[in-house]
Amino acid sequence: MNFTISVQTACQTEFKEVTRELQQLVADADISEGSLLLYVPHTTAAITINENADPDVVTDMINGLNKLIPLKDNYRHLEGNSAAHIKSSLIGPSEQIIIHQGKLLLGTWQGIYFCEFDGPRSRKLHIKLTKD
Repeated sequence: MNFTISVQTACQTEFKEVTRELQQLVADADISEGSLLLYVPHTTAAITINENADPDVVTDMINGLNKLIPLKDNYRHLEGNSAAHIKSSLIGPSEQIIIHQGKLLLGTWQGIYFCEFDGPRSRKLHIKLTKD
């Protein structure tokens, strides 16, 4: 089963948690065992899994990425968003999560984040649900 959801971002750089929405898709599809494949079809956005218990982790991740890849650094790309392209490539455009007993098999503190690096924008997240 294939789905696409829209993700509206509000900032230039933002990690927007989408875990609940994805878990609801799994529940609505009535999948007990299988997998969830996520794909971001944008060159300045990404998807990642990380801690969702403490919001400071996301803040630290964004600050760390901004230190590693500053917004302005003599980049040659004319659109002025080279840092966003680099961050997107480092984080990556896809994730795959096991579905077990109808739940996304995530660790206790894990959440799924859509990563915006060139916002605010209206984005897409492609999803493939597979039953075992």
